[in-house]
Amino acid sequence: MRIVTPPGVFAPISDTWLLAAAMREQIVGPRATVLDVFTGSGALAIAAARRGARHVTAVDISRRAVLTARLNARLNGVRVEALRSDLFSAVSHRRFDVIVANPPYVPTPGEVDDPRGPRRAWDGGDDGRALLDRLLAEAPEHLRPGGILLVVHSEVCGIGRTLEAMAAGGLEADVCARRWGPLGPLMRARAPELERRGLLPPGARQEEIVVIRGRRPPSPAAPGARLQRSGAAAA
Repeated sequence: MRIVTPPGVFAPISDTWLLAAAMREQIVGPRATVLDVFTGSGALAIAAARRGARHVTAVDISRRAVLTARLNARLNGVRVEALRSDLFSAVSHRRFDVIVANPPYVPTPGEVDDPRGPRRAWDGGDDGRALLDRLLAEAPEHLRPGGILLVVHSEVCGIGRTLEAMAAGGLEADVCARRWGPLGPLMRARAPELERRGLLPPGARQEEIVVIRGRRPPSPAAPGARLQRSGAAAA
C-alpha cells in the first residue's frame, strides 16, 4: 500500500495497522459496506477496499484529510468515497456492515479545548475521550443488523469505559486485538501529568493498544419467514 501524508495530515502508525488487521477479518464477502471515521490519510479505507468491500466511505472533519484520502485511493487503484463530515453528519441516513475508527485519543489535560490544524488528528481532550465517547454514542444507529464497530485506542483512555459504552448502545462488545509497546512521543511528553491524574501508573512508559469490537445483534427473523423455512425443510 502506498500512502502519502502532506503536512497537517497524520501519518499512519502502528495502531492503524493493528486496526487494519482486525478489520480485514470482519469484511466477509464482496457485498460488505465499510465506513472509516476519522480517516486521516485514508489508509484504513484503502485497506477495506483492497480487502474486497463493495463500497467504502471515508469521513473526516479536516478538508486536507479528505483530499489526502482521495489522492491515496487513486494511488492505490481503489474506489473510496471521501467526504468532509463531523463524525456521521454527512452519512446521517446511511447504515454500514463495518465501521472502523481510529479516533484522536491522546489526553491533553489543561490544553486547548477546540483543537485546530494537525492537533485535530490526535487531541482527545481532557481524558482522551472527547471524540471517542461521541463516536460510541452515535455509531450503533449507523450499523446494519449484525454489523461490526471496531475502535482502536490506548488503555490510558479506559478499556472498561469503552466496553460499557458499547454495551449501553446495544452492542455485544469484546477486545479482539491487543498490542504492547512503548508510549508514543505525544503520550510520553504528557506522562508526568497522566501519572498525576491516575491515567498512567507511576513510572509506566509502556501502554497497551487495543481494538474493541462491538457487534449489533442480527434482526430476528419474522415469524412468517421461520414458518416458511420450517415448511420447506419438512417438504
